[in-house]
Amino acid sequence: MEAKKCTDSLTIMTELVLPNDANLLGNLMGGRLLYWMDIASALSAAKHANAQVVTASVDNVSFQQPIKLGSVITIEAKVSRAFKTSMEVHLVVYAETLRHGKKVKSNEAFYTFVALDENGSPIDVPPAIPENETEQRLFESAMRRREIRLVLAGKIKAHEAEGLKALFGNLSQ
Repeated sequence: MEAKKCTDSLTIMTELVLPNDANLLGNLMGGRLLYWMDIASALSAAKHANAQVVTASVDNVSFQQPIKLGSVITIEAKVSRAFKTSMEVHLVVYAETLRHGKKVKSNEAFYTFVALDENGSPIDVPPAIPENETEQRLFESAMRRREIRLVLAGKIKAHEAEGLKALFGNLSQ
């Protein structure tokens, strides 16, 4: 299976925050943003895998500041690392007020997807090739994030996570 560059999976999605997307304070509802992030990251993973994908996990998403009604949201999603059948997608969300032309980073997250065949069974995905310093940093740290996800999901024990041992020393059982 031929490897693919991380940039090959780049997906940029733009949305306008309309009244039905906002709460009573005029701020974008968090659930709506998570929905848009899931779509953008799924498209990115599907582009990398050339297959249908399903969301396996969503890492901590913190809302750094409110996004106001009328703002333009830009979501940039790109595969940061591929494993056997899964891919980690890094997302960055920007909010821009058109009136002021000010664009600010509002969110960042990691989503994990599994590629599936037409019968819904997991399939292998191509390796990801980082090309710049930022992609390399995300690629190298992806294994530790993956191990944390697997420990939290109860799929492996903490002492089995090799990358975490390097960070925290010998973890007790």
